[in-house]
Amino acid sequence: MSQIQQNYEIYSAIVPAPFGAVGIRSAGGVIAELHYLSPGHGEKAPADALAERAAQQVQRYIEDADFVFDLPLARVGSEYQRKVWDAICSIPRGQVRTYGELAKHVGSVARAVGQACGANYFPLVIPCHRVTGTQGLGGFAGDDNQTGFTLGVKRWLLAHEGHREYAWQQTTLL
Repeated sequence: MSQIQQNYEIYSAIVPAPFGAVGIRSAGGVIAELHYLSPGHGEKAPADALAERAAQQVQRYIEDADFVFDLPLARVGSEYQRKVWDAICSIPRGQVRTYGELAKHVGSVARAVGQACGANYFPLVIPCHRVTGTQGLGGFAGDDNQTGFTLGVKRWLLAHEGHREYAWQQTTLL
């Protein structure tokens, strides 16, 4: 069984996206995870009502960057990670904050914020793509390969949300 076939089996739904696809895992009445999937993953019809709801919401976001997600998310991550994720959710669409700015806001350090971003189970819903480095995009989804798939996703998401050329210096924190 190929890696793509194995991945296909773990998702409750797979939604096509301009950058590839979004894999949705639902379990126990909550969304357990969302994943960015590279091109080559076919669409998968939702396996249950919650996966259907999540798939519809992902599609609505892809059509309209102002769409606000309303999904029951699994309670995952440490208390610190959830604190960082809550702060990320307060960054307005079309804007970014640096890891350092977010670290000051939560009383931490940039590296720890970056690790919390990389551990995000719910990209799109918790828009960690809005967190960047001071000198550039930084990493994304645990990857810092500047020509890799995940940073391409980050570039697409920022452009989709109307961010103008990744203006790194913000005048306000959140």
